[in-house]
Amino acid sequence: MNIYESCPVLENEKFILRLFQNEDCDDLLKVYSDKNALPFFNSDNCDGDNFYYVTKERMTEAIGFWNMSYENGWFVRLSIVDKTVSTVIGTVELCLRVSEDEFNNMGILRVDVRSDYEQENELYDIFSLITPELEKMLGCKGVLTKAPIYAVERIKAIQKVGFTKSEHLLIGKTGYAYDGYWTIK
Repeated sequence: MNIYESCPVLENEKFILRLFQNEDCDDLLKVYSDKNALPFFNSDNCDGDNFYYVTKERMTEAIGFWNMSYENGWFVRLSIVDKTVSTVIGTVELCLRVSEDEFNNMGILRVDVRSDYEQENELYDIFSLITPELEKMLGCKGVLTKAPIYAVERIKAIQKVGFTKSEHLLIGKTGYAYDGYWTIK
């Protein structure tokens, strides 16, 4: 399967994960303008973008960049739809890491959700839905995700999925070393 030719839709009892759409803009603005969610977004190696967007114009620009990135095979961003309220409550970003460090050929999994969804059960439902599909979707040998030490709900959720804290640092394109990564193989 090539995720950049045909992006699958994943679904469980609570959530649908599907390729983002321009129509998601208003819901996504609620995610990316949420100051309480901002500390949980992984912006490592993202050229200074912290994913804090407070205007519809800025959110529209970000969606345009996500679309270009998908078309070029750089990364894919999926919207997370809460089925109970038919609302986009966050995104999942996926890409294959090519590097000279311990994380070469691993899938990077970024999960951004509104702060009211930064809870163990909600995050577990999202991570347990996407993680088992990543090897097939990206052709990777394992998955890494970031969970800083203060992300206690996220850490509990990813541990339940099977992630373990990595002893290695992720080396960014500028040589900066990032901490806080968890892996599953």
